[in-house]
Amino acid sequence: MDEFVFARVLHVLGVILWIGGVAMVTTVLLPTLARMQSATEAMVFFTQFRRRFAAQARFSTLFVGVTGFYMVYVLDAWQRFTQWQYWWMHAMVLIWLLFSVMLFVMEPRARRRQTAGSIQENVSAETFTKIRRKHLLLLILSLITIAGAVAGSHGWVIPGIES
Repeated sequence: MDEFVFARVLHVLGVILWIGGVAMVTTVLLPTLARMQSATEAMVFFTQFRRRFAAQARFSTLFVGVTGFYMVYVLDAWQRFTQWQYWWMHAMVLIWLLFSVMLFVMEPRARRRQTAGSIQENVSAETFTKIRRKHLLLLILSLITIAGAVAGSHGWVIPGIES
């Protein structure tokens, strides 16, 4: 079972890197960019930042998926996906799938369509506000999921929810 504990440690570290990055982008970077004098310069900076940050996000998201799958496999906990008291496991998979699709499909597709000229078109402070709202929703859902996973993995279940 030492491998399981090690996998859990790695899983938690991966979640910290991943969701901590989302929190930093949502609460620090995007509000700062929205207040910059030039929305175009802000978008150029954001695009450069996003390329570098996307690598960390992709790695940590993939890492969390592998370690999560490993833990479910080792525990043979597949039946938990049929029981609602383990709602946090469903939520973890859904959040992971959502971020994976965004990072591995949608973001690269959008980047391929983007040209230097298209960055300057239709960019305003409102652009960053819209991006921030989406990030904030994802962050809130992620934090609820993390809280549920920590509580659930320590035996806490929502009263009244039975299998």
